[in-house]
Amino acid sequence: MRVAGIAIPDNRRLEIGLTTIFGIGRSRAMRILIDAGVDAGKKPPELSTGEENKIRELIESQVIEGDLKRRVSGNIKRLKDTKSYRGMRHSRNLPSRGQRTKTNARTLRGARKTMGSGKRKVEKT
Repeated sequence: MRVAGIAIPDNRRLEIGLTTIFGIGRSRAMRILIDAGVDAGKKPPELSTGEENKIRELIESQVIEGDLKRRVSGNIKRLKDTKSYRGMRHSRNLPSRGQRTKTNARTLRGARKTMGSGKRKVEKT
């Protein structure tokens, strides 16, 4: 089954398989399946064409994949352009939601940069 150009895995339950689409998590997947009247435990090959079309229609009415990625990057760009605090944190690759940076924050800051032991060898004269 393909929805919005993304192949839903055949070996997973629909509840989990729909989460492969960017912008659809577990709760939104469950809401889509409830609205479509489809059992969450079914797998994509077990769906009838009517159920498949109903799911496809509900998913395509959401903001997902490329549109959502563009919207998020546009929001970040706007924050950077206005030079807001959050925008500056984004541009410096630091956490933007108040987390501490003295320790941790390795995901954003990258690997540790070690400066050496600090001891210099004394030259003999």
